[in-house]
Amino acid sequence: MDVNVIDMPAVPVAYLRYKGPFGAAIGDFWMEVFAPWQQAAGLQGRTTYGVAVDDPATTAPEECRYDACVEIEPGYLPQAPARLAELPGGRCAVAAFKGTGDQIPAAWGELFGQWLPASGMQMDARPCFERYPADYAMDPASGVFECELCIPVK
Repeated sequence: MDVNVIDMPAVPVAYLRYKGPFGAAIGDFWMEVFAPWQQAAGLQGRTTYGVAVDDPATTAPEECRYDACVEIEPGYLPQAPARLAELPGGRCAVAAFKGTGDQIPAAWGELFGQWLPASGMQMDARPCFERYPADYAMDPASGVFECELCIPVK
């Protein structure tokens, strides 16, 4: 796994929250809830983030929270149910991912289970997230897409 450690700036975002088991339901949430809201709010064509608020290894599946976020300009005022937040800046381990939604858990597992222990670094208290480029696209035939998996480190 090719991982780069970079300093990321803080990013203001608007987000919608999903609560429940991680997995395929999060993809459905992006397509059925977040993407239509993003378009209606005029926020398409921007970098988006998927933030795992809870660790599914230590949180009951029905209690897991995940925020689908989009970058905004300062001063943006969302309409409910959207909320505002700031993804904190700082040092992050960033791994490129290319695959399907079914393959993302294994990629996260490799990043946490192999790369992180071998790196000599530790996770800090900031949340882990996926970063999707402004020109994000999924191949409709294969379901393959690209994003970055980001772990805050110290």
